[in-house]
This record gives sequence, C-alpha cells and structure tokens, in this order.
Amino acid sequence: MLIDRLAFTGLRNLEALDLTPSPGINLIVGPNGSGKTSLLEGLHILGMGRSFRTRQLKHVISHEAPEMTLFARLAGETPMPIGIRRSREAVELEMRMGGERVPRLAQLIEALPLQLVNPDAFRLLEGPPAGRREFLDWGVFHVKHGFYDAWRRAKRALKHRNALLRHDRMDANSMAAWEQELAQWGERIDALRLEWMTQFVPVFEETLSRLIELPALSLRYSRGWDKQRSLLDVLEQGRMTDRQMGFTQNGPQRADLRIRLGRRPAIEVLSRGQQKLVVSALKLAQGRLLERMTGRSCLYLVDDLPAELDAKHRRVFCRLLESMRCQAFITSVEHDALVGPWESHTPAAMFHVKQSPVGTGQLVPQAQIDFMTE
Repeated sequence: MLIDRLAFTGLRNLEALDLTPSPGINLIVGPNGSGKTSLLEGLHILGMGRSFRTRQLKHVISHEAPEMTLFARLAGETPMPIGIRRSREAVELEMRMGGERVPRLAQLIEALPLQLVNPDAFRLLEGPPAGRREFLDWGVFHVKHGFYDAWRRAKRALKHRNALLRHDRMDANSMAAWEQELAQWGERIDALRLEWMTQFVPVFEETLSRLIELPALSLRYSRGWDKQRSLLDVLEQGRMTDRQMGFTQNGPQRADLRIRLGRRPAIEVLSRGQQKLVVSALKLAQGRLLERMTGRSCLYLVDDLPAELDAKHRRVFCRLLESMRCQAFITSVEHDALVGPWESHTPAAMFHVKQSPVGTGQLVPQAQIDFMTE
C-alpha cells in the first residue's frame, strides 16, 4: 500500500508536518540531529506499533507536547486512513483504521507492511536469535493464512507451561494438556515457516546476487527442537530438565535462521559493507516475496544510506530498489550521496530537514527531482 499523505505532530524534535510523499523514492537530507531518523521512526510506529529507537513510546513524544499523533493515508480505490495516538500518561496506543478503533496491533501490521534498513539491522547477523525469528515470522505472517492464530495459541500454551514449571508442585494433568496444545500449534508454526522458507530462499539468493557476489553464502532454518522427533515427545521427555531451568528449552520459540559463508557464520567472515548488503538483501527479498505472493507492496525505510557502502555499492543498492518500483524513504546527511546513485525517471521527492535555533526540525519539501538532470 502506498502512502499518499503523512501528518505527524508531537514526534520528538520534528515540528508538525503534513506532506504528500512521492509514490516512489523519497529522499530526506539534513544535518545530524535535525529529525531525519525521527521521520522514519514515526513511519515505523505506524506500521509496527513500536519504535526502533526506544522500548518506551513515551520517550518519542516531544518534550513540549502532551501527546503524539501519527497519521497516514494509504492510497487505493478507497483510500484508507490509519492513525496512532499516544499521550504521555497513557499505557496503550490508540490505533485507528478507517476512522474505527483497532483492537489488535496485528491489523495495523497487516495494513502497512514495511522493512527497515538501519544500523540496528546488523543484528540479523550478529544479534541473538530473537531478531531473526521476528524477521522470519514477519514474512510468514504476511503471506501464510492462519499463522497468526497458531502463533497466538502457541504463545499462550508456552506461557502456561512455563508457569507450571515454576510451581512447587507440578499439576501433571494440566502440564500434559498444555504440552498437547503447545505441540499442536508449534508443529503448525514450524510447517508454515518451512513452506515460507522454501519460497523465500530463491528470492533472497536472486536479490543478493544483484547486490554482491557471495555464492558460498547460505540461509538455513532451524526449527528449535530435534528434527528427528515430534515436539510433544521432546516436551514430555524434557519436562524434568525444563523444571530445573524454570522454562521450556525446546519449541518454536527457539527457532533461528543460520546465515553462513561456507562452513563459518557469515558474521565472522564478511566485512561491514558486505554485511550491510546481505542484510539489505534479506529485507528487500522479504518485500519482493510479499508482492509476488499477495500483490501487495512493501514500504522501505533506509536510514543513513551511505553508511558502510562505497559509491559503487550505493549505486547497486539504489538501482535495485528503483527496479522494484516501490515506495521508499531514505535519509542521509549528504545530499550528493542520495541524488547521485539513481538511473531513471523514478517518481521522487526531496525533503530537507532544517534545524531551527531552538533545536526543532522542519521538513521542507523541494521540487520534484529528475534524477537524469541532477
């Protein structure tokens, strides 16, 4: 879904804005601390219900504002307005779509699929499995019917089993019931993840080959328990050990993606620039597969494009993004680093974030860009 209008108020150091973005590439230039990343943060909150910079949304609200309001209109035959409001004192987000309150965050995530490429994206390679599981499940959620329900049921069963493991006296009947539940839905989650991986890997490999030649790089899914045994058998046999640990050690909550170059973890071999290209390929391939399987487009947020990439690989990245005919918001301190790498007459807009003497950032639209004449 393309965004044809954005309106933010009370977001960090950005002054209130109301703008019409390009349906293609949107370039945001400005000095450090002016609010470029805050704009991407607002879009991320709209599509994910959370910030990529802080765990507490109250810290995203401007110091002078009582609340933050984020609004976007999704283009289409029937335009769909979506919005989020969060006051400093509130515990939960107020979410709306089409003027109606949204009870579940999953509805917002489904409405505005997005991918973020920023310095934190390196965690896909160097971070713990949780980040890679989130990446994996985002893809499955958007293309596999029934995944969210299975994930929700498995999470509930896992919560109850862990609570029983920590009790002084274990209720054997209750434990058996929750293990049956966890096994049923955990196996279902695993099956959907496997199906998705079968479809994703070829798209990822093709995307990566357009960014960098790394033929020895492999991507493998690990389901989180012994692949030769059923989950129910693993849970039953591991009950006593799990009780000693105080939590469930095997199951879909322990799944991971193994990214290797030859026989070694990719993070141990690749340069920082190569790592960014691999992470970018993962993110872009997610969106490409989503579009192929559902016909829906993905929004891309790229923070500090020039970081870790030389001019050659910036050009390769930008031209791949350009060929996807997607909507993207891309930031940089350097004007030339954003304007230079493109090739064709992709619909584009340039925005400059100007910092006022009091430290607030104002987003100033420039004339539409013709990349061939810049």
